[in-house]
Amino acid sequence: MSSTTRRTSIARVEQQDWAQPIVKESLGDQAYRTIRGSLMRGQLRPGAKLLLRPLSARFGISATPMREALMRLVSEKALTLDGRGTVVVPRLTLDQLLEIRAIRVDLEGRGAAAAAELATEEEIDALAAVHDRIAECHQREEFDAAVDLNTEFHLELCRLGRFPIVHEVVESLWVRCGPILSHLYDAGIPSDWDPHPHLRVIQALRERDPEAAREAIREDIERGGQGLLDHVRKADGSSPKVA
Repeated sequence: MSSTTRRTSIARVEQQDWAQPIVKESLGDQAYRTIRGSLMRGQLRPGAKLLLRPLSARFGISATPMREALMRLVSEKALTLDGRGTVVVPRLTLDQLLEIRAIRVDLEGRGAAAAAELATEEEIDALAAVHDRIAECHQREEFDAAVDLNTEFHLELCRLGRFPIVHEVVESLWVRCGPILSHLYDAGIPSDWDPHPHLRVIQALRERDPEAAREAIREDIERGGQGLLDHVRKADGSSPKVA
């Protein structure tokens, strides 16, 4: 075989290696996204067991793609395996929650500061509308819906900062703490916020004030998450610890 023929053959193999046909999202990917979203929105609670065959039947898919989805979430530590190999929604320890909160303060603060410089007026208006819906849920005491909208507010704010990797990391943190979000309002709705930190965030975005936006989201994470801390501290049996 001549050198020219050999180079041509190698080029053809290289083309075949990377130029694969585009296919629709697999069933495993769809199951993964659904379960991940349910974790993030607090629809799956700590300690819940995700049994393979019943879950596969519920999704209407075979065990193989469901197993792939569950193992992918286990590898991301969004789910865990118990001693018998059953997939379980993990329970956060106090140390883990404090670490997650500290990382969120840093990353969501960066996102908020960047959003104050980059978000359009239309995007700010849309974010304000999300908070308005949260306030309506508070008035009707529809706390499950308020939790879902609060998650949307924080992730959208981070997205407006135009930091896609930061947004991805923050979203993964929300997946980790999502199962305890039902306890977000255990300490009640703070009555001493005037105005609510979300409104301070929105005002900072409109005034193009990065540091004000960063500070407002820090207060929201630290003070607004007190119910989560109290719940995990009680479940963990740990003494208070400075983050």
